Amino acid sequence: MRKFVLTMRIPIEQAVCFLRAAFPEPIPRIAIVLGSGLSELGDELEASKVVRTSDVPNWPLSTVSGHPGRLTVGGMDGERVLVQQGRVHFYEGYPIQQVVFPIRVFAALGIRRLILTNAAGGIRPDFQPGDLMLVIDQINWMGTNPLIGPNDPNWGLRFPDMSSVYDPEWIRLAETVGTELGIQLRKGVLAGTSGPSYETAAEIRMLKQIGADAVTMSTIPEAITAVQMGIRVLGISFISNYATGVSTQKLSHTEVEETARSHRNRFKTLVRNTAVRIVRSA
Repeated sequence: MRKFVLTMRIPIEQAVCFLRAAFPEPIPRIAIVLGSGLSELGDELEASKVVRTSDVPNWPLSTVSGHPGRLTVGGMDGERVLVQQGRVHFYEGYPIQQVVFPIRVFAALGIRRLILTNAAGGIRPDFQPGDLMLVIDQINWMGTNPLIGPNDPNWGLRFPDMSSVYDPEWIRLAETVGTELGIQLRKGVLAGTSGPSYETAAEIRMLKQIGADAVTMSTIPEAITAVQMGIRVLGISFISNYATGVSTQKLSHTEVEETARSHRNRFKTLVRNTAVRIVRSA
């Protein structure tokens, strides 16, 4: 057990050392993880410095279109942020502990504020492609948990409380920002499945029955890990498509990316203004 913990700790420390040298001080107080087709926001930071994740020691590499694999530090309206442009997923074949490796690195860098975004399928019939949903809770239907295995006490509690995964204060703050910007926001429960196949109509009916409003193939493990490590989390789902059975349309990853591109300005405006407000309210 001790060997496992030390084996995990060393790669994290190596990545932290690399990033501290790559990015000038101070390390931003907030990190933003951008989901499928949503990475463009990271290209708009002021006076930015970009590091390819392929250059970061031990960082898992994304194999999915729409996840370019970059870490960008720069300004948003004068506030420094770290943006992860592209994530890795459990379905790519990585062990779940490696999927959440970036979150552990962020925590080791001292980051305690996190915005997780994703593309998601809308389960509720009143959700439309292009809607933005603030995540109020989650259902882990991925068949695994990133905390399985030996635990390093430095990471946090062995059995972390999950009653408020997504910060209620930040949800209210994001709602206020949306109202000020004239952006309609939904709220709902996000379910996570392993993928990579899209869910069947029967699976969507089951998820609806147990309380899910949208479904994704990411975010859930990252949020669990963030909570364990004492990071406050805001979740924003971009409803990129109807979930299977909600409409007769066939699903494709190309559709997800195209929908994200066509509605990206609302998404970017919301995330940018909310992130700045979170930093300034701390």
